[in-house]
Amino acid sequence: MAVGKNKKLNKGKKGNKKRNYDIFSKKEWYDVKCPTYFNKTKSKIGYAVVSKSQGLKLAKDGLVGRVYDVCLDDLKEDESAHRKVKLIAEDVKERDLLTNFHGMDFTTDKLRSLVKKWQSLIEAFIDVKTTDGYVLRIFIIGFTRKAKNQIRKTSYAQSSQIRLIRAKMLEVVEREARTCDLKDLVDKLLVESIGKEVDKACQSVYPMHDVCIRKVKVLKKPRFDVARLLELHGDAGAATTKNADGTVVATASGV
Repeated sequence: MAVGKNKKLNKGKKGNKKRNYDIFSKKEWYDVKCPTYFNKTKSKIGYAVVSKSQGLKLAKDGLVGRVYDVCLDDLKEDESAHRKVKLIAEDVKERDLLTNFHGMDFTTDKLRSLVKKWQSLIEAFIDVKTTDGYVLRIFIIGFTRKAKNQIRKTSYAQSSQIRLIRAKMLEVVEREARTCDLKDLVDKLLVESIGKEVDKACQSVYPMHDVCIRKVKVLKKPRFDVARLLELHGDAGAATTKNADGTVVATASGV
């Protein structure tokens, strides 16, 4: 029997008709904001859609924890387009979704363009703790290069030299990261100052090039502080209201 010819099998139940309505009528939109140290003039990077609050299910619960991958060139103009920055939503203020730094990475095409023949690739990673309590895992990468007046085609480093270069990489990264907070560390990552310091430290062992922070992962965060987050977004004055004795009266956060 051909499909669809039997009317009894195709007969549906009464009152089971599909209701036609716009699903976005139950949604609401929020502006995704990045911290001001990325861009002081233009903090909005996009929009977030979520179901409206209904009963015990709040819209804030569906927004907090979202992670956004944003190109660094979209955050800061005239910056490198091969870096991707991860921002995590931490709080909601009115119609603004406040985000914070959650990691950084290279694009695949940029990373593959760095790998070439006749040179040694040296990688290392280390877990560091910033002064404000963030634990980060920082990956660094570098490549050997020809020395001046070198005739030999290849520029491979010996195993002992690679171990010494890797030790210097970890030493410089730990020194630069543990003496500052997350905001200052992100500023160093954006201008690639850590990679330049590592390059200088390794020149005495073997000539290097393209030394840079390849990836950053946030492993652990301190206890959530609304005032600190609002300060990163330029709303430090409206963070909390206190009495003369120091007790908090109101906190500006939430939907």
